[in-house]
Amino acid sequence: MKVTVVGTGYVGLVSGACLAEVGNDVLCLDVNPEKIRILESGGIPIYEPGLEEMVARNVAAGRLHFTTDVARAVNHGTIQFIAVGTPPDEDGSADMQYVLAAARNIGRLMTDYKVVVDKSTVPVGTADKVKAAIADELAQRGVDTPFAVVSNPEFLKEGAAVDDFMRPDRIVVGGSDEQAIFLMRALYAPFQRNHERLVVTDVRSAELIKYAANAMLATRISFMNELANLAEKLGADIEMVRQGIGSDPRIGYHFLYPGAGYGGSCFPKDVKALIQTAATDANLELKVLKAVEAANDAQKQVLARKLKQRLGDDLKGRHIALWGLAFKPNTDDMREAPSLSFIHEVLAAGATVTAYDPAAMEETQRVLKGVQGLSYAKSPNETLEGADALVIVTEWKEFRSPDFNLIKQRLKQPLIVDGRNLYDPAFVRRMGFDYLPIGR
Repeated sequence: MKVTVVGTGYVGLVSGACLAEVGNDVLCLDVNPEKIRILESGGIPIYEPGLEEMVARNVAAGRLHFTTDVARAVNHGTIQFIAVGTPPDEDGSADMQYVLAAARNIGRLMTDYKVVVDKSTVPVGTADKVKAAIADELAQRGVDTPFAVVSNPEFLKEGAAVDDFMRPDRIVVGGSDEQAIFLMRALYAPFQRNHERLVVTDVRSAELIKYAANAMLATRISFMNELANLAEKLGADIEMVRQGIGSDPRIGYHFLYPGAGYGGSCFPKDVKALIQTAATDANLELKVLKAVEAANDAQKQVLARKLKQRLGDDLKGRHIALWGLAFKPNTDDMREAPSLSFIHEVLAAGATVTAYDPAAMEETQRVLKGVQGLSYAKSPNETLEGADALVIVTEWKEFRSPDFNLIKQRLKQPLIVDGRNLYDPAFVRRMGFDYLPIGR
């Protein structure tokens, strides 16, 4: 099947590569010529395990192509995925300009039947706007070319996006056009050979499913973070609490790990967008989600607060070793990363920071270009030299079993602030450390 994917970010590039992997003829469009140059030269513009190899394999096989030519992209695929960014506007709502621009390009250039697929995370009602934009362009051309618009939200976890696409838990398709649903079933048939994973809904329900899923997961994280803060005050161990409540099948263990707050490209943006959609389109106040957002904003300050409790509010002259920058492991994504809140707060208090991350160093240097007092190390151990404390923000595997004797030798004082509860508190404290995890 011929498929066009508009946008080569996390969602677009993963979707395009995975669809090519099962035999489709996929053309990926991006208006950024630098991105296309990187892709055509054999690289990828993002860090995602397994993706570079998949892209290279399918380019070599002639199933995956890249272009900046909008007309070529529109003419290529019967199925046109819109997978462009929907960044938050100033009021928190999703910025739809790129989605609607893609829709208008399709309407301006299409000459035969198209299934236009909203793959980007978009507010409820977006399919209607996309449909209207395409229809308006067709009307201006004086043609009546048939098309359909469906919603097909993505459920890709950064760091595991390739596996999520190839082995999906569910595939949600929202629409009412029988031909479009038939083609979407055919497109996704290779991904559900063992059992039916396709969930067909009306288009608005599909749009809401994506936001509802991310809002639920964000709620679980903020709830556990608040319980962890309470456990510290009451002398309880949040890990034991997690095991106790997670064993209830109605609750389960997923997303019950406390930490330094959630970040990334999805949860913060989607919670804000859902709150704004409810207020603007339905005159409803989503009180629970407002509390989730407020709790997460507060949790991003917890590591700096713990550090100051030991070293004092004035951190002038203090040097901090920081392990982890990306908002989660197996990605280089720094959007809304808790490390950013920590860095800004301790630098403002007079400290200096040396940081290390296996994947996000280059992206961090771009995001924090020109920030004074921040330096970067080539290894975790290199950050420790002369530091007053080690602070852990991201749970990369290589941080899980360090040489504690070496850490103790290199730090000025044996202080570890652990924002991801990587270590057993009794063991680390027996090693002579002042160990400050979350809720333990």
